[in-house]
Amino acid sequence: MDRRTFIASAGAAGAAVVAAPSVAFATGNDPARAVLTGAQRLADDGWTALSGHRVGVISNPTGILPDASHIVDSMVASGAVNIVGVFGPEHGFRGSAQAGEAEETTIDPRTGVTVYDAYGAQEAGFMRMFAEADVEVVVFDIQDVGARFYTYIWTMWSAMRAAARMGLKFVVLDRPNPVGGSARGPMLFPGFESGIGQRYIVQQHGMTVGELARFFNTEFLPDDAGASVEDLEVVTMRRWRPDSRYADTGLPWVLPSPNMPTPETAQVYVGTCVFEGTTASEGRGTTRPFELIGAPYGTYHWADDLNAAGLPGVDFREAYFVPWISKNVGVVNGGVQLHVTDPAAFDPVRTGVAMLVAAKGRYPDTFAWRGGGTSDGFIHKLHGSERLRVMVDAGASTDDIVASWQDELAEFDRRRQPYLLYRGRR
Repeated sequence: MDRRTFIASAGAAGAAVVAAPSVAFATGNDPARAVLTGAQRLADDGWTALSGHRVGVISNPTGILPDASHIVDSMVASGAVNIVGVFGPEHGFRGSAQAGEAEETTIDPRTGVTVYDAYGAQEAGFMRMFAEADVEVVVFDIQDVGARFYTYIWTMWSAMRAAARMGLKFVVLDRPNPVGGSARGPMLFPGFESGIGQRYIVQQHGMTVGELARFFNTEFLPDDAGASVEDLEVVTMRRWRPDSRYADTGLPWVLPSPNMPTPETAQVYVGTCVFEGTTASEGRGTTRPFELIGAPYGTYHWADDLNAAGLPGVDFREAYFVPWISKNVGVVNGGVQLHVTDPAAFDPVRTGVAMLVAAKGRYPDTFAWRGGGTSDGFIHKLHGSERLRVMVDAGASTDDIVASWQDELAEFDRRRQPYLLYRGRR
């Protein structure tokens, strides 16, 4: 299968779907205008583009088709694809594990395919698993949420490193970025690499996983792995624009992780996840994770302070909750619930910073960083440097903190432009 054959097959699939679409769970959209994912385009051609090769699939419960069937189940049922292994990221292939956990290597009872535990696997781990399964073509299909600290993009990065070393073909089945195509926030600095940020991109990267794969392949892989993936294919979407809302795609939303229940969660997560670096609760263990933020010391003043700040596109409601997992379990947390009123105006990264600034200013004696604000604190991994903690502790304003990363953001935005695949406001 050469490059032209693969693209031609995908293109034929896209053309066929327009004539007779069938989109389950569409949210009131005209099915003929719904987004076609990369997975759907190949599935509608019977997966023939992957025939004749030993295929390894990196996916999780989000790798579905519009009828809610999983791509692995569809590939196996088609008889056209020889899947020699499935590689499950954080939370596992079928999604049975919580944050920071994975499913063990096992045989998938539905398909009989071997599922490898790939959570946290680096280049060497993927090389070992790919060799054991005798993979020829790696297929990646996972719904991302657009944040640097969401681990699935780093699973893809490590797998690409392995594929580059081993000379394997790498295929990305593209899906929408639920927070759109705008890049926002600080850069990850050298010395602050971790499992939630392995290379130098900004907090809200503004790319699909396919665009990121193209960016990684040229910008990082030659230096990090000694070579790029020679045969990288991105099976693009049809009818997706970077300035569209996920609700307008006509696609079902499947939880990418247990605490990402809706596209609206993803919209705020890019900013409010910074509270994972504090002793406050980010709403894990509630029905509104990352929308509810609070602490045992929180009062109605926090919401009042934030509403007075006049942040665009969001209102804050005084809220109280008792988490059943994660931080502050069984304790009443007082704080806020975010209500996004204008998604186009809402800036999640600025909002997250403003919430930290307000909490520190209102509760200077009780607000605390996870790990005590030491040089190895978790906030530094999330932010990508010590800058945010230092500036918040020094009493810097939201405007000053956001201004501090504008030059690095502009440079990143310039560098990513050649790898973008979709038209729309960026």
